[in-house]
Amino acid sequence: MNKIITTAILGLMISSPMFAQQKKDEGKFKEFEPGYYQNSILKDVRNIDDKLKKSDKEKIFFMDQSGINLPNKISYYTKSWANPSISQGNAGTCWCFSTTSFYESEIYRLTGKKVKLSEMYTVYNEYIAKAMGFVKTRGESIFDEGSEGNAVTRGYKNNGIVPESEYTGLLDGREFYSHTQMVAEMKGYLDKVKENNVWNPKEVKSTIKSILNHYMGVPPTKFMVEGKEYTPKTYLNDYCKLNPDDYIEVTSVKSEPYWNKVEYKVPDNWWHSKDYYNVPLDVYMEVLKNAIINDYTLSIGGDVSEAGFLRTTNVALIPSFDIPSEYIDDNARVFRFLNGSTTDDHGMHLIGYYTDKAGKDWYLIKDSSSGSRNNDETAPEFGYYFFSSDYIKLKMMGFTAHKDVLKKYMSKFISKESF
Repeated sequence: MNKIITTAILGLMISSPMFAQQKKDEGKFKEFEPGYYQNSILKDVRNIDDKLKKSDKEKIFFMDQSGINLPNKISYYTKSWANPSISQGNAGTCWCFSTTSFYESEIYRLTGKKVKLSEMYTVYNEYIAKAMGFVKTRGESIFDEGSEGNAVTRGYKNNGIVPESEYTGLLDGREFYSHTQMVAEMKGYLDKVKENNVWNPKEVKSTIKSILNHYMGVPPTKFMVEGKEYTPKTYLNDYCKLNPDDYIEVTSVKSEPYWNKVEYKVPDNWWHSKDYYNVPLDVYMEVLKNAIINDYTLSIGGDVSEAGFLRTTNVALIPSFDIPSEYIDDNARVFRFLNGSTTDDHGMHLIGYYTDKAGKDWYLIKDSSSGSRNNDETAPEFGYYFFSSDYIKLKMMGFTAHKDVLKKYMSKFISKESF
């Protein structure tokens, strides 16, 4: 009897699932999906907290332009050829977008060719130049996103140019530029270079290029255009027919001697260029107007943070509560520049003009910033501004131009340069 019971019990133990040989447990990775805690509990917490927050709406003082007959339609303007306005995205590269657009118009004026050049090829090389300037000055030179129009000219002379189709600088399916993280990484690296006093130009250049390559891609050294192979420099010289030495910077600042080449003393002139032709304000405005009337466009820069500059109308005026029109002169201009109320914060492309019934001059401005993109995306005015002559006279501090626009006055300059 005991033997039978024992045998039965053993049989049950062997056949029972709890004593069967178990399969080895395994794990696998699965993407996290928010559940009840995130979708319900935290959502409720956020919604109630947001409702309880007191948020004061920011109020900004602007000129009331209602009731003014504003010439803010492109159809009013006589225009020189330029490519359509494009966005610089979330990148501080207006200096390059405006001046690249200017050079595209110059290529058309000189050759009849309609080209689209790569802004980011120039930006890529400018960051390298800034890093080398940082090393050369032992960390005193500014390294940031901003620069000036003649940086594009310098970049063309040193590195040539490439078509946009060959180098966009956009990776990972991006539609808009964003350089915040890239610049932060480069600045962090350069800060360490300065902190540790390791001023090795070759190593710094290599590291900066590796960061740029990661975020922007590697620029081409050769490419095909219309069945012919070019390098960036042969494309500049042989296809685009551009000579960087034919282009100048013009400014009007009474704090520096007129009829001299001077330094434009703003942070974005990080390399302290002293190649700005400084002329009296009446000459500055005369040269600007004559240039655009004669089909020369200009890359222009200055202050766009003013009470008379509205992004709802895209019109820039100088209100009388700032300064009456008849008082805008060399003194008013330099006074605002020296006390910091006129800043150098944006570059644009001046491509057209219009004279209204009262005889006042207006200028059509092609822009790459988000400020000019607050209107209907399908409207012809999307990406453009309309500047009064007074606004340019008081607030636009300089422009890039073909040297011929200043030919009439070159004999007045002390340098007596031959044009």
